[in-house]
Amino acid sequence: MMALNFPGAVLRQRGLGVSSCGCPWNGGSPVNRRRGILLFRRASAARCRVSSAQIPPVVEIQGGEPSSSGPVSMSSLLDVVGDDLKTLNKNLQSIIGAENPVLAAAAEQIFGAGGKRLRPALVFLVSRATASLTGLKDLTPEHRRLAEIVEMIHTASLVHDDVLDDSGMRRGKETIHQLYGTRVAVLAGDYMFAQSSWYLANLENIEVIKLISQVIKDFASGEIKQASTLFNCDIELDDYLLKSYYKTASLIAASAKSAAIFSGVSADICAEMFDFGRNLGLAFQIVDDVLDFTESAEQLGKPAGADLAKGNLTAPVIFALRRDPRLREMIDSEFCERGDLERAVEMVVACGGVEQARELALEKAMLAVRSLSCLPASEYRTSLERLVHYILLRVD
Repeated sequence: MMALNFPGAVLRQRGLGVSSCGCPWNGGSPVNRRRGILLFRRASAARCRVSSAQIPPVVEIQGGEPSSSGPVSMSSLLDVVGDDLKTLNKNLQSIIGAENPVLAAAAEQIFGAGGKRLRPALVFLVSRATASLTGLKDLTPEHRRLAEIVEMIHTASLVHDDVLDDSGMRRGKETIHQLYGTRVAVLAGDYMFAQSSWYLANLENIEVIKLISQVIKDFASGEIKQASTLFNCDIELDDYLLKSYYKTASLIAASAKSAAIFSGVSADICAEMFDFGRNLGLAFQIVDDVLDFTESAEQLGKPAGADLAKGNLTAPVIFALRRDPRLREMIDSEFCERGDLERAVEMVVACGGVEQARELALEKAMLAVRSLSCLPASEYRTSLERLVHYILLRVD
């Protein structure tokens, strides 16, 4: 299959680190990656020790590995922007409008399902962490509108994903296409993309408009790239990381940089926030792909190895393919023999694919935390750092 390639100059213009093969993931030799991981462990431990004394340590790096002093939840890590999230939740349903009863009902179903609101929470955290650098006392209306736009775009992408994957449930509720049919679901997703674009244009900041508009294009590029490489055992790690950037990290990176732009900070800090979001998004996606092999069906809400069954070859599989040629035979045959999928899942774990993917997630987390060093110490920076650690703890 032909890989999607971009000139290095274009990637650099978009703020993406470029590896030797021109892919935006800040790669490097295995030796350099291992050195970087050690640096991350030491740096993270130091940051946890000097974090704001107002918040008791939740996650620390001890003995070189992430560990927790007790049960940690996403909501507890986002408490510092809890009021901001409450305001956002009140606005989300009304922002869609009630011009069409079916779309209004679909919006209520989507946003009423709740969810972690991770992406708008990151907007609020970066906004507040950078605002102090320019003397802002509170969030601007642009910050708040950005968070709403980001959640609308993310939700629209989920509606379309559910159609593509023929998913019947989302966050414990029936999906839109299950309730109203595929046609309404596609139109509902399209409408949310269009509505978010309208609000985006009204922010009247050309740099932010370009950043967020690119995300919508990236979503489509990611889906096309994934569809064109199903069951392709020759997929390279860089292709996987580029697809993961398109599908997951692009929105997080663009929204973090946009939040910094609205805080009025320097171009250098805006670029660091983009790098933070990109590497956090990549770590998040790699961890999700690891969980597909390590969590039970009950924990995942879907069968283990579900992505592999559909031919979506993720980091653990790509690493495992380098070590065991028998895995290639099963994937090439699309698991035609009974028990092939279960054996393939066991093989990915047994030959170290999962462990190597964990190391890759740690590398991305290291880069994300490093980008936060430009921010002044605050409870918001602390929450951002702990959020990175929390993502790693899911596969610890």
